[in-house]
This record gives sequence, C-alpha cells and structure tokens, in this order.
Amino acid sequence: QVQLVESGGGLVQAGGSLRLSCAASGRTFSYYAMGWFRQAPGKEREFVTAISWSGGSTSYTGSVKGRFTVSRDNAKNMVYLQMNSLKPEDTAVYYCGARRVASMNRIEYEYDYWGQGTQVTVSS
Repeated sequence: QVQLVESGGGLVQAGGSLRLSCAASGRTFSYYAMGWFRQAPGKEREFVTAISWSGGSTSYTGSVKGRFTVSRDNAKNMVYLQMNSLKPEDTAVYYCGARRVASMNRIEYEYDYWGQGTQVTVSS
C-alpha cells in the first residue's frame, strides 16, 4: 500500500513558477513509476508527466514540454514537479499517481494509487 500527499500548489501570476511535491509512504516506493495528472474545472483528468522508477526516463504532454520538469528522490520518497512559465490554462487540481511497476505510463487507469490533489491557479 502506498499513500501519496501532494503539496506546493497555490496562486501565481502568469509567467511565474511553482514547485509541487508528492510525498509517498511505503518501503517499495523506489520500484514504482510515478506520474502527475491534472484536472481543470469541467474537464476530465489529463496526463501531465511521468517518470520511471529510476528517474532515467520521463515523458511530458506537449503543452508543458520545456516548461515543466519532473524529478524524484527515492531516498526521500519524494516526487517533484517544477513548473515554470505558468499560463492561465495550467490552472487545475494536480494529482500525483503511483504505478506498481517500474515503467512509466501516460494512461490514468494504469495508476494504482492517487493523492488528494493540490490546487494550482494561474492568474492572467
């Protein structure tokens, strides 16, 4: 069993930056691939980025490439999402997900555990 807790969300002006954190419990965290998804009001949850168990492989959705960076620290059971050059369209609740396998995935139902989410609001 893995429990995930996101933090770091908030209100920021367009062009600003935020760093989201996802704290994971469980001794086997380092064997799990992790992902970040987001859900805007009135929209379905969508893939943002994923990272393999080692951190050696990452994947991003097109709209955040070059602006967002995912990373992880397995020694601390942490996953991070550095978000730069934020845009109003990045406004959403951001969720951290964990897969019980090493390889990353862009599909929501492939994730086994989820956090409660953290709100990110970007003002224009």
